[in-house]
Amino acid sequence: MAVRRIRTLGDPVLRQRALAVADFDAPLRRLVADLSETLADADGAGLAAPQIGVGLRVFVYRVLDEASPAFGTIRHLVNPVLVEQAESQIEDEEGCLSIPGVSYPLARPERVVASGFDCHGEPLRVEGTERLARCIAHETDHLDGVLFIDRLDTERRTLREIRELVLDGEMVRVRVSPHQPLM
Repeated sequence: MAVRRIRTLGDPVLRQRALAVADFDAPLRRLVADLSETLADADGAGLAAPQIGVGLRVFVYRVLDEASPAFGTIRHLVNPVLVEQAESQIEDEEGCLSIPGVSYPLARPERVVASGFDCHGEPLRVEGTERLARCIAHETDHLDGVLFIDRLDTERRTLREIRELVLDGEMVRVRVSPHQPLM
């Protein structure tokens, strides 16, 4: 296991659609372990493989429901598919480990259901509400090359704060996303 460098806005890997995992083998289990350790080190809610430079459909997430006996536990999902999303949405602050220091209010489904696999190829079904639903939707977006700022309304997406971010000590100029708002 290793803490890996989290890729930041401007890195092309964040804008590419990740490939489905075909082999449920030792390298995949190492990837899940690295993602888990990196997430724990960054103290985040979730982390997708592209955020550490790996173009595979894998993410890890923390159980965010304080009432859950597994609260704080890091879990993973391979080849996730959102099979259900509530029409009702909740607006809350959202940020991203790949866009440090930036957060905005964003509406996400109140409830989502995702299916996929664990790192051994066993089927999984994850149901999340509120914060966990937000996390699962956010990480699934990463696997499609979509960042949370792409879902902001046009006014928020063109803010100078987003266009000119200081990342890793260098000024990075970010053009408005090629993605249309996905609201």
